[in-house]
Amino acid sequence: MITGKNYIGSKLKGDGTKTYKTINPQLNIENPWTFTEATPEEIEEAVALANDAFKTYRNYPAQKKADFLNAIAEEILALGDELLEVYCTESGFPRGRAEGERGRTIFQLRSFANMLTEGSWVEATIDTAIPDRVPLPKDDLRKMLVPLGPVVVFGSSNFPFAFSTAGGDTASALAAGCPVIVKSHSMHIGTGEMVASAVIKAAQKHHMPEGIFSNLIGSGVTLGATLVKHPLVKAVGFTGSINGGRALFNLASQRPEPIPVFAEMGSINPVVILPEALEKNSKKWATAYAGSITLGTGQFCTNPGLLLGVKGEKLNQFMEQLSEEIEKIAPSCMLHPSIKDDFNNGREKIKSQNGVSTIAEYKGEISPNYAPQTILTVNGKTFLENATLSHEVFGPFSIVVQCENNEELERIINKLDGQLTGTILAESKEIANYNTIINALQSRVGRIIFNGVPTGVEVCASMIHGGPYPASSDSRFTAVGIHAVKRWVRPFSYQNWPDELLPSELQNNNPLKITRTVNDIITQKSI
Repeated sequence: MITGKNYIGSKLKGDGTKTYKTINPQLNIENPWTFTEATPEEIEEAVALANDAFKTYRNYPAQKKADFLNAIAEEILALGDELLEVYCTESGFPRGRAEGERGRTIFQLRSFANMLTEGSWVEATIDTAIPDRVPLPKDDLRKMLVPLGPVVVFGSSNFPFAFSTAGGDTASALAAGCPVIVKSHSMHIGTGEMVASAVIKAAQKHHMPEGIFSNLIGSGVTLGATLVKHPLVKAVGFTGSINGGRALFNLASQRPEPIPVFAEMGSINPVVILPEALEKNSKKWATAYAGSITLGTGQFCTNPGLLLGVKGEKLNQFMEQLSEEIEKIAPSCMLHPSIKDDFNNGREKIKSQNGVSTIAEYKGEISPNYAPQTILTVNGKTFLENATLSHEVFGPFSIVVQCENNEELERIINKLDGQLTGTILAESKEIANYNTIINALQSRVGRIIFNGVPTGVEVCASMIHGGPYPASSDSRFTAVGIHAVKRWVRPFSYQNWPDELLPSELQNNNPLKITRTVNDIITQKSI
């Protein structure tokens, strides 16, 4: 089923001369498939098709779009075990992870379909005319969210399903009414092609316009840069490194018509450990965090890479317990040899800094692309003085900072870059005495967790997966949950427009029966 070609709309094309293979990280060998990079002509064709598709797709009824998203979910499931096998071959992840992530991807697609069916997400707001108002009459004004246009989605390395070809960015953009061009991630192009085939099959079954979806191949920066700079592209979704996300952001902002780049770029997810939490539950938290740090070989953007506490016997005991627990866990495979190299380089760089000590590191023999989990420690003063210590190490790695007192702990939090998550481990009565620390953490993160671990992102309307820069490029938006759709829309007003020419969402009789705000009253009633 894998051809190695690009989907330019529904057509498979591979006219280029540059080819790639993916890696099986478990076996440390190349996979058998050969993939062909998209040519400039194929890129241009994909964007032109997406632009043409937008002209009609933007006006499709919500239920037709919902049926399309549900059909994508069904077609992905219809790929069966073969898709799971390719996923595991290209990622090194076990079968259970593949099944779980596929389930999440299906749930995301269906969540956006349900959102479309219900319909109120467009935020319809109506202020009716008052022609006899004095001294001036009031016009009729009606507002709703409308789609931006073709969206480019960059597949992520660490979620071949959920943040890639038909993942949250693609699902939310299609729900918004935007055609999607995917830049398939070079580490799992085969997985991407199979999922793309499911999207195309669903599009054909539901008579979507040609070009509603394309899937392009390219391992270097040329493809991505070409897409971001193309004048017909109107927004970008990205999950990956700070360097990659910032490069795309800069390109988009330098265009004659700048466009938004919604980039989720990484995080070290600070965890604040308060004294009573250690006094009562030190072993419990040591076990939980050993599991969290090593989950998925630490290849989660919500991996807890920074543990903060006030130095003393309680923190010392916790570090000993954490070391014991984490060294019991067998190392697991990373996504790619290059990711393993980056992990080793980042880990060794931080280990070599003055004042840093190693308190746990797996010492046994491991396979080539497996990662030895590592825990380091440093005092608060040294951490504050050395910015290198706050850099993300993508993998099973964390650093424990032993603060002199609460004031130093707060200074560290205030100095951190923006983060996706922050966590407080505390007893309920204890936490009331730490308002300044909680407020400091809230200003640096998108989600704050009480007595838990940051790994694990629930797909629901209340989830925020984003945070102050550089955790994400725009902290006002989430990349997870139905509100992710708001990245691909803009508010638009109609003034004194004939009722029969208005979108159904804004017509007087409210034919869709959605919840609207009419003259400052939230209602489903007709006008």
